[in-house]
Amino acid sequence: MKRLAAALLLSFALAATLVAAQAPSSKPLDIYVVDTEGGKAALFVSPTGQSLLIDSGNPGGRDTDRLMAAVTEAGLKQIDYLVSTHYHVDHVGGMAELVKRIPVGTFIDHGPSVEEREQVQGFQAMYAEMYGKAKHLVVKPGDKLPITGLDWRIVTAGGASLKTPLPGGGKPNPECATFTPKEITNDPENAQSVGSVVTLGQFRLADFGDLLWNKERELMCPNNPIGTIDLLMVSHHGIDQSNSPVLVKALQPRVAVMQNGTRKGTGAETMPTLRSSPGHLKKRKKKKLKKGNELKKKCIKGIDEKKKQ
Repeated sequence: MKRLAAALLLSFALAATLVAAQAPSSKPLDIYVVDTEGGKAALFVSPTGQSLLIDSGNPGGRDTDRLMAAVTEAGLKQIDYLVSTHYHVDHVGGMAELVKRIPVGTFIDHGPSVEEREQVQGFQAMYAEMYGKAKHLVVKPGDKLPITGLDWRIVTAGGASLKTPLPGGGKPNPECATFTPKEITNDPENAQSVGSVVTLGQFRLADFGDLLWNKERELMCPNNPIGTIDLLMVSHHGIDQSNSPVLVKALQPRVAVMQNGTRKGTGAETMPTLRSSPGHLKKRKKKKLKKGNELKKKCIKGIDEKKKQ
């Protein structure tokens, strides 16, 4: 229950941020981030009550139990959309157990796996059987998911990236000039990750699954097609094969949520990069505090001058 409480606390905090960014009468977007201890599972419930789950965590039942606790708290009878960003075990390992416990309306992915050796043995055949009994969407960059009340755009999928800018995007990205590629081999599925940008009123979030460092450049250079965001669901559990400055500094997230583990993620490069975001809440608070102190000094100076007169 402590883990569920943490997930719900984050949900309420994000809901408060969302409400502040919208009209007073609008309903919030609830986000439940499940502790999968190095895997990934995040549940979204739209203002109209539709649900979308990004990834289903690890096999073994532990992650499924935690996910179902969030599903119960959200009052859901089914998951309307299940997005599998890619087919690694920490992202789809819990799917088989999940569909036994709750119906899934539509399965969404980037298409078949590009890896010959499956991390979950027999998954592709099992997955085809699951989506054969429901609906199935293979998405590409530029697609919009039919979730009422949200603008849910796909920006990466199947190794391809968005070419037509979203509203607020399209400006040159200065970080491209200093980008240094990384030699990352034997990791083709991560490069296929389904990435999303979600907009509700003035609030925007981005989730790129395990999109790799060099693929981030393909998306963000020479122009930033996305613009800025409020919340970044940190890519690839925060490891240094992702989360490049060309992505993070251009998006300028105010808040970053990382699904890492005790022995996985939170990379030595990633953490300073996240903290360097121009939109980082702490940096914004410091800036406001500095302005406030300057104003206070001006007021004191004005009072002193009046006293002298």
